[in-house]
Amino acid sequence: MSGGGISDLDKNRALAEWLEYRLRQVRARIRELEVKEQQEERARQRARAEQSWKIQPQRGGMPAMLHRGGCGLFKSELGFLDRQDAMIALAEPDIEACGICRPETGLAE
Repeated sequence: MSGGGISDLDKNRALAEWLEYRLRQVRARIRELEVKEQQEERARQRARAEQSWKIQPQRGGMPAMLHRGGCGLFKSELGFLDRQDAMIALAEPDIEACGICRPETGLAE
């Protein structure tokens, strides 16, 4: 350090500290954006489920049952039905409508 100025070493150390600080900020922002993206995807999936229907297969003497896509009484690993397929399913004599989510109300629209 000559003439009372800041040495190149000190300048580079300060720069490295600032860059590390900025990198931490950017990584934190990336985490925030990832969380937001995941939340938005879950919201899209919920909205899609609410506009769909699903069929609970017949089990243990219980009839097959038509549910709204978002009904929590039956978690389906299979795909959803569209409105037309749900209307056809509900017309079948061996498929009943769920008494909780009342999927037929969504079909009348």
